[in-house]
Amino acid sequence: MDFTKYIRDVEDFPQKGILFKDITPLLQNPEAMKSAMNGLLKMVEHQKIDKVVGMESRGFFFAPILAMRLNAGFVPVRKSGKLPADKISHTYVLEYGTDTLEMHSDSIQKGDKVLVHDDVLATGGTASATCELIENLGGIVVQCNFLIELDFLKGRNRLRPYKIASLLHY
Repeated sequence: MDFTKYIRDVEDFPQKGILFKDITPLLQNPEAMKSAMNGLLKMVEHQKIDKVVGMESRGFFFAPILAMRLNAGFVPVRKSGKLPADKISHTYVLEYGTDTLEMHSDSIQKGDKVLVHDDVLATGGTASATCELIENLGGIVVQCNFLIELDFLKGRNRLRPYKIASLLHY
């Protein structure tokens, strides 16, 4: 399936100079969403996954479904101040500022094999920060999965030595 026709470009969002890749048209089409989910699953097939970590907020669209289909737990990574229990945090630089991510401190057990999922790999800051949180809790990052990778931003470079898989490349 040609997913590009379901990705909308939004200029100057969230700030001037950014070309945002909006996946909501894909989410509104059941066949495109199902096909995307199958593609994301195929990228991680034959790997043992204990937890799927999805980043706020668009990582929450597919990560829980991936977890269910992989018979794994789902772990949300949220922005600062959104999680109610004991948590760990990491502040990082992204393409238009800084942000802090948090994860419950009991969400990953030592030795858990973890799939990291988000909608877009841009500069790699969010995924890199998430991988650091996982590893700080003793988890093993098996792969970083993305719906879209913006190749020109070279986010893949920040994620060495992790295995990276993306359904679409721009």
